[in-house]
Amino acid sequence: MSPRRNRPRGGENPTERAGEAGDRYGGFQRSEFWEGENWSVRHVAGASAAGKRYRCPGCDQEIPGAVPHVVAWPEYGGVDDRRHWHQACWNAKDRRTTRVQRSRNAPKY
Repeated sequence: MSPRRNRPRGGENPTERAGEAGDRYGGFQRSEFWEGENWSVRHVAGASAAGKRYRCPGCDQEIPGAVPHVVAWPEYGGVDDRRHWHQACWNAKDRRTTRVQRSRNAPKY
């Protein structure tokens, strides 16, 4: 019996797709209209965010590493304008109040 092949016989080469922005971060990107301007929204797979921690502006909680989440920034904004959100917080952004209330024991950062 011959050994099994672990590679596909045909199709596209994975190195050809490395230049696509959505594939680089393990997700897809789209544009949304919110608060009077267009926002670029990118879904990040959990494996792409390994080892990094972010603070969600929607709920003010940490997003631990290796957790899928959303990165959103104004279309004409820079790198400093990017914010990492939980998927549920991004979906509920219109239903949230303008100021998030923290408990007394919550960290200040």
